[in-house]
Amino acid sequence: MAAGVMARPRRRRWRSHAGSLAFLVPGAIWLLVIVVYPMVDTVRFSFFNESGTAFVGTRNYQTVFTDPTILTTFRNNAIWVIVFPFTVTALGLLFALLTERIRWSTAFKTMILMPVVFSATASALVWRAIFDLDPQVGMVNAAVQAVSDWVVPPGVYPVNTSAGQTVPSLAASGLRAGPHGTLLSRDTVAPGHSIRVGMIGIEPATLTLLGARRARVPAPATHAVTGLVWRDFSPSHPAQTGAVFPDEDGLPLLRVSLLRSDGSAVASTQTDRSGDFRFSNVSAGQYRVRVDASNFSSGFQPIFWLGTQSLTPTGRLDQTAQALLSVPLVDIAMIIAYLWMWAGFAMVLVAAGLSALDRSVLEAAHVDGASEWQTFRRVTMPMLAPVLTVILVTMVINVLKVFDIILNMAPGSSQGAANTLALEMYNDGFTGGIHSGLSSAVAVILFVLVVPAMLFNLRRIRG
Repeated sequence: MAAGVMARPRRRRWRSHAGSLAFLVPGAIWLLVIVVYPMVDTVRFSFFNESGTAFVGTRNYQTVFTDPTILTTFRNNAIWVIVFPFTVTALGLLFALLTERIRWSTAFKTMILMPVVFSATASALVWRAIFDLDPQVGMVNAAVQAVSDWVVPPGVYPVNTSAGQTVPSLAASGLRAGPHGTLLSRDTVAPGHSIRVGMIGIEPATLTLLGARRARVPAPATHAVTGLVWRDFSPSHPAQTGAVFPDEDGLPLLRVSLLRSDGSAVASTQTDRSGDFRFSNVSAGQYRVRVDASNFSSGFQPIFWLGTQSLTPTGRLDQTAQALLSVPLVDIAMIIAYLWMWAGFAMVLVAAGLSALDRSVLEAAHVDGASEWQTFRRVTMPMLAPVLTVILVTMVINVLKVFDIILNMAPGSSQGAANTLALEMYNDGFTGGIHSGLSSAVAVILFVLVVPAMLFNLRRIRG
């Protein structure tokens, strides 16, 4: 009788557990299908060849740790893990503190948080345009060009230094190459005479922008040296040089100097819109005319931020150490783009932590005579430590598997220099021929690297 009475509560508990299990079983099955089974199968495939038909032992893992291309991915992942989590946490803390001090905090929060809603692909395409090589498109190069042109103004006749050109091409009508990129007249001239120097290699569009007028030979003047610098090419007489034709233009705004026989400069001036120049009150003697090199300064050369160039440390380092410690510019550009995406997330978490702080503790610190910096360093920071740890660990896990921003932001020529473990896994497993064994080995190693951060996070949550 008593046994039957005790059995009824047990059956009731089993019925309640059965209801719970009925809800849990579909989720458990789905978890096994999409998480556990792929994980176990990936580990199994990592010990097989590319087609998964022959067991090769640890050969795939040996390849991972010896192949130079894959070793580059470890370096890039290390750069991301070292630089990004700490930087984004610091930016989130800075922005959260600013929101408590500025009046337009709502607009500021909206501006910083807005990039979080964009996908990594969209953000990558936006920043790829921002870092574009052409200053007419890339905002970063445009800003650098503005500063560079203000500090070191370009010449009025810039040349293509990337093609190895330092000055415009010389015509046979009066100019020869001088030292340090200057141009010298072949002939000498005395006061009271005029000299003509022709030049080619000047784009007609440049002359149009400078407002060039038809070349005009100036008349000689007493005690003066006059001359003409013109574009020595006539569409109506293409084979003739040295003569000034009506359809030829002068070279305006060109800085020219008058040199003595010993090479010292007597005076300098600038050509007018017809290419004329004049040196007055010149003493007797023979002189040459010099076209200064500053006329042909190329000015700012765009920086290929998404290229393979690297910031390499200097000092007593061997080539291997320099290669490991060098940071590609493309990595820096992509980290900046990723900071733009995630700084708002960090700001929100820090702001939530700040709002939960016990303000009486901060007031007590001020009453005790602590400065703002002392209060922040010794009171606010220790109280925010749990929040900052959450951001830091979350971002470490995030960047260990960074993938999509590299795939969409780095050009094809820079993919190798910017490659990471997650992108290497994708490339080996799904593009350019299937290498399932190697790709699985990379996936296992990436999982092993993420596990410590996951366990730390779980332990912190439980604690």
